[in-house]
Amino acid sequence: MADSRTFTARWIFPVASPPLFRGTIVIRGHVIESVDPHGVRTADEDLGNVALVPGLVNPHTHLDLSGARGLIPPTDPDHFTDWLRGVIAYRRSRTPEQVQADIRAGLAECMRFGTTLVGDIAAEGASWDAIVEAKIRGVVFKEWLGFSSSRLGDVKVDGTKWAQRYLELCRPGVSPHAPYSVSTAAVHTLGLLRVPLAIHWAESPAELDLIRAHAGPFKDFLQDLGLWETAEKELIPSHSSMTSWLGLKGNQVLFVHANYPFEDAIWRSNQSIVYCPRTHAAFRHPPHPFREFLKRGVRVCLGTDSLASNPGLDILAEARFVSAKYPEFPGQTLLKMITLSGSEALGWANETGSLEPGKSADFVAVPLPGDEAADPHELLFADHAGERRTLFRGAWRR
Repeated sequence: MADSRTFTARWIFPVASPPLFRGTIVIRGHVIESVDPHGVRTADEDLGNVALVPGLVNPHTHLDLSGARGLIPPTDPDHFTDWLRGVIAYRRSRTPEQVQADIRAGLAECMRFGTTLVGDIAAEGASWDAIVEAKIRGVVFKEWLGFSSSRLGDVKVDGTKWAQRYLELCRPGVSPHAPYSVSTAAVHTLGLLRVPLAIHWAESPAELDLIRAHAGPFKDFLQDLGLWETAEKELIPSHSSMTSWLGLKGNQVLFVHANYPFEDAIWRSNQSIVYCPRTHAAFRHPPHPFREFLKRGVRVCLGTDSLASNPGLDILAEARFVSAKYPEFPGQTLLKMITLSGSEALGWANETGSLEPGKSADFVAVPLPGDEAADPHELLFADHAGERRTLFRGAWRR
């Protein structure tokens, strides 16, 4: 049996229970054995003025765009399709070797900031090998685009093969890209695979114009790509075409962005909203309705999106951005949104996302300021410099 090790620090944030001042965590092998209040155990190692938080979870990335930092400036909401054209042009300019280098660079950035579980959307599942080789958990969402019903057989066959990939630390998912780029029939075909789904949903006003009225900037966008004639046959111009996507059952479904949601949508327990705060702000959208979602009992987690729209891939920086913008928002809920809620959304909550006995020994030591605060979450979300250390499956990352 592996020897145990006991760590202490200024604050421990289990997430599933209240913060512990000078508490302890006992690790045996790659599993957490116990989490205790101060005084119950003697620590083998005192990590000092840091917060120990569960390994951070980033459920929405596009690692293949990691070379695009600063190259495709986000637009205002009404010109979102102009930004999409820039993304398409960038992707067409990259060689397969450059794509792989971008994926690995983005993954290294995520890991440097303490991410231990990532959800990545990738064309052809291109990030699979990089994530498998890294010291990280992942769900790789293979991306599907296209409107033609004649391809549904191929979608089912290819999706079934992809869904059979299943490793201890890397799992397959599928991403029918968005209502403006894939048919509703394809979404429900992929939904039968019983793997997590990630869908860009209600991201811009133009998306709603297209679905509801077959009009607006996305019509011009699809016409320019030579796809409008096929797309028009597959789109359902009604409110119900969007809400029907909410009927997906049986697997985790991540609705990414949800910047312009429908008020009467009925959400299910297997569904999550992924809010990408700094990307949302970069596009100058109206305030995100994440607080309203939470009041309605909808799971909300935070993501970064890609470096084509976000200055970095630090999920804690996303939470600190939210904390600064909404200082009244509860810190305990915000921490959950970058840990346990993300792991629940990706289907990993039994293994990671909180510091509890039996779960993987994944935690991040986050340096804290020397100040005092009535709520220790204020210290965690203060914009404080310092190198983080990450323990993953009981071993420190190098």
